Amino acid sequence: MAAAEEHAGAPAGGPLAGVRVVELAGIGPGPFAAMTLADLGGDVVRVDRPGGGSLAVPAEYDVTNRNKRSVVLDLKQRAGVAAALSLVERA
Repeated sequence: MAAAEEHAGAPAGGPLAGVRVVELAGIGPGPFAAMTLADLGGDVVRVDRPGGGSLAVPAEYDVTNRNKRSVVLDLKQRAGVAAALSLVERA
């Protein structure tokens, strides 16, 4: 099964189908770029910090989150860093 088909709301195909992207950006052009990659079929996994996503807009209203999955990781803790590195290794 292609990675883009594994999560609901993702495009059924596209030039990036099967490509996993890990988004570690919180604000600025990073979330927009990751949204574009997701729109092109990429399997984008957004890493959020504990206590909230973006600093500017609540996650439920942020259109740049479309077609993405997300995980909350505390990158100030070793376990969070290890989990993030594991995601990156599989991307």
